Amino acid sequence: MIWLKAFAAAFLATLIFHQGLFGVFYLTDLIPKAPYNMTPTGPLGIPSVISLAFWGGLWGVPLWALVRRRVGVSHWLISLLFGAIGPTAVAMLIVFPLKGIAVAPAMVVGGLLLNGAWGVGTSLLMRVFGETPAKASSASS
Repeated sequence: MIWLKAFAAAFLATLIFHQGLFGVFYLTDLIPKAPYNMTPTGPLGIPSVISLAFWGGLWGVPLWALVRRRVGVSHWLISLLFGAIGPTAVAMLIVFPLKGIAVAPAMVVGGLLLNGAWGVGTSLLMRVFGETPAKASSASS
């Protein structure tokens, strides 16, 4: 059940925190694309933002595995750093080259910020779902 919550929290964090910050960047003219891209993506033709949220949900499982027993600043710092570095590195080093997308330095910075927000948002939503680091520690004792 906990891993389903982690997936759901991370899925929603993609839609709320990642895409929310993306929207701020768009509204301040830092990026030319609008958030919540509904363009169908292959092979199933689902909206791009839903595909992104699905992958965000999958990333939420290892994120929660890393932070679920951490308390205080380390919980939030690991959420931020894992979110910023993990998905961004995979996107920039694997996904984008496979899709023929050139990676510019500004894209790396944007990815780190967006995905860092996603990581913190995932941990925040896990708290909303009733999961806390203290609860995870006592459940394993």
